[in-house]
Amino acid sequence: MHKVIFDTDPGVDDSMALVFQTRHPEIELIGVTSVFGNATIETTTRNAVYLVERFADPTVVVARGAGKPLRRATPEPIPHIHGHNGLGDIVLPTLADGGRARLDARPAHRFIIDEIRKHPHEINLIAVGPMTNLALALQEDPEIQQLVKQVIIMGGAFGMNGVLGNVSPCAEANISADPEAADQVFAAAWKVTAVGLDVTQKAIMDTAYLDRIRQHGGEVGQFVWDVSRLYEQFHIDSSGVHGIYVHDSSAVAYLVAPELYRIRRGAVRVVVEGLAVGQTIQKPESMGVPAPDWDNSSKQDVCVDVDVDGFLKLYFDTIVGTAA
Repeated sequence: MHKVIFDTDPGVDDSMALVFQTRHPEIELIGVTSVFGNATIETTTRNAVYLVERFADPTVVVARGAGKPLRRATPEPIPHIHGHNGLGDIVLPTLADGGRARLDARPAHRFIIDEIRKHPHEINLIAVGPMTNLALALQEDPEIQQLVKQVIIMGGAFGMNGVLGNVSPCAEANISADPEAADQVFAAAWKVTAVGLDVTQKAIMDTAYLDRIRQHGGEVGQFVWDVSRLYEQFHIDSSGVHGIYVHDSSAVAYLVAPELYRIRRGAVRVVVEGLAVGQTIQKPESMGVPAPDWDNSSKQDVCVDVDVDGFLKLYFDTIVGTAA
């Protein structure tokens, strides 16, 4: 079993990644930590509670995380992409007791620290929003770098297939939201794998695929269809894609099926000021030219290609298989 802490800013694609985890037989979801990003921290926390109450085991808790970046202004929510409620404007029920029964008393970064120490070398930390909670955990307890099993992030863009960014010509949204935090996460001594736009924008769920999930996936399949309607319209309007890019579920897929991905190893730095703020730049291990700002940093893995058919089959079988 893969023990997972899911650090997230739900978010349509975040919610699809969360239900993917709750249905995969090899994943043990330990907890969910919220962070600002696709919506305010109040909204993302509320959505995380709703999702775990509806789909996860009763033991799974939510820890509220950072509501703003380490050093800069909080980005505005993006209702034209994720809806005003962050979940595609589907109708959401009123949570019993305001969801307090599922909320852990600890802040997210403290929850991350405690669970890593409770399960040394077992926790897979999957982060699919801004990296602020991870940076705060590192700052408070640097020893977790040696105690976590691995860190998988959905973030960045490294120029494969011409993909460079989605919020600027050179920056991806999760990294851009808190570039200082992301730079700290990449520089740390733990094992990081970045699943960025280079592979997530290749992994497209088209309308017919999403409809098949709706038809055969039971309650979860219907949820995936419902939550993705506004999100798909955004893709049609902005990119002409009749379907959706699958960002956050790709990070989960890497955990359970890394063989679907081709990686490139090397130190990664994040631009934290100027015109290219939020850009992720890797110095490949094979590059021998000295670059001190990279050479003294940890070498990490970046996904540069994906078996798209294999990924789509994995997601479909996980959702539909549990409904059979």
